[in-house]
Amino acid sequence: MITLTAVAAAAASALLAFSRPVEMRVDGQPLISDVAPVTATGDRAYVPVRALATALGADTYSDQKTGEVTVIRGKQSVRLKVGDTRVTTNGMPITLKHAPFRVRGRIMIGLKAFARAFGVRVSYDKHASRIDIHTDGVIEANNDITE
Repeated sequence: MITLTAVAAAAASALLAFSRPVEMRVDGQPLISDVAPVTATGDRAYVPVRALATALGADTYSDQKTGEVTVIRGKQSVRLKVGDTRVTTNGMPITLKHAPFRVRGRIMIGLKAFARAFGVRVSYDKHASRIDIHTDGVIEANNDITE
């Protein structure tokens, strides 16, 4: 049993060592964060709230007493709490499939939940290890234009 556990742990470590981190882009521009997105089976991705909120021009506020985090971008807002699937989006309560969690001190939320809350389009390409976030009104330049 110990040998089997050791072999499984070694295999998992090797997979992690050779996997590449997921890259995030907002409107075509790379987003650098001290905590990379977390991916799971079924094409699920979780993103660091503060890094993504800042890239979108949103403000993030934390209430140390309640543990509640509020993200505000224009007229849009999200209130969440680590470990709680109940979230308030623009004043309306919704229930997430997966509660926000922490990775190295950063709060992570499901990519689709973040997109729904802030009205952005997202895509996650697990083969390219890339998350793309597109905001309204921004058009990406195509460098492959020929005349």
